[in-house]
Amino acid sequence: MAQTDAQNKDAQIPTNLRLLLILEEVARRGVAVKPSDLIDTLGLAKPTIHRLLQTAEAEGFLQRDLDGRSFGPGPRLRRLSVYTMSSEHLRTARLAILRDVADEIGETCNLAVPDREGMIYLDRVETKWPLRIQLPIGTQVPFHCTASGKMYLSTLRPNKLNGYLSARKLHAHTEQTLIDHTALRDEIKRISREGYSKDNEEFMAGMAAVAVPVVDDQSRLVATLSVHAPTQRHDLTGLLAFLPVLRVGASRLSKLLLS
Repeated sequence: MAQTDAQNKDAQIPTNLRLLLILEEVARRGVAVKPSDLIDTLGLAKPTIHRLLQTAEAEGFLQRDLDGRSFGPGPRLRRLSVYTMSSEHLRTARLAILRDVADEIGETCNLAVPDREGMIYLDRVETKWPLRIQLPIGTQVPFHCTASGKMYLSTLRPNKLNGYLSARKLHAHTEQTLIDHTALRDEIKRISREGYSKDNEEFMAGMAAVAVPVVDDQSRLVATLSVHAPTQRHDLTGLLAFLPVLRVGASRLSKLLLS
């Protein structure tokens, strides 16, 4: 776009709207965005884009990607998304869906969202059984050894997955935890192929879990719906029988997010 065209676009878009449009575009794309991409998409002048990106980075709404040039959601933007999903109207409807799923399965059901270091439990409906595994709302759990976390890892682009695996040593929470990178990659490929994830006592001994994705209008994962139970009541095979129920619930949750 010619400089005069960009300057004209600058003049047309109100000053207090420009940063919001940038944040919206970064969130919409779901990947780290370069300034040139924003210039082409929004039509704002290069100096304007760079100034607004610097402001958003300084305030924690955006953060630089590993390449040092691209920008993705920062901690404040990620928290904002969680706060939005936790609004009273959405949460009431979401809990009704979770309760339907939990009642049909008879075990605790969870809705989790990805954060920088792991999955965070956004909502849950507890089982009525006295024997239960307590993972309160707000708990953060690892990516590599939980059903919800591995579901998220399966949606990453290869370079992002490589970056995650190369940046850390995988901690063994139980004897079942996959800490070998090759084994974990094979499991992630299976998840991508079959559309569900499982935790066979990998995070906690005596607990099994199954998760499915909750997606947006571009089929991108925004959350996971999962069920977990003590293996005394349901081993992994028993929980896998509830996959159809989970998938119906995830579809209802996706529609709720888009309404």
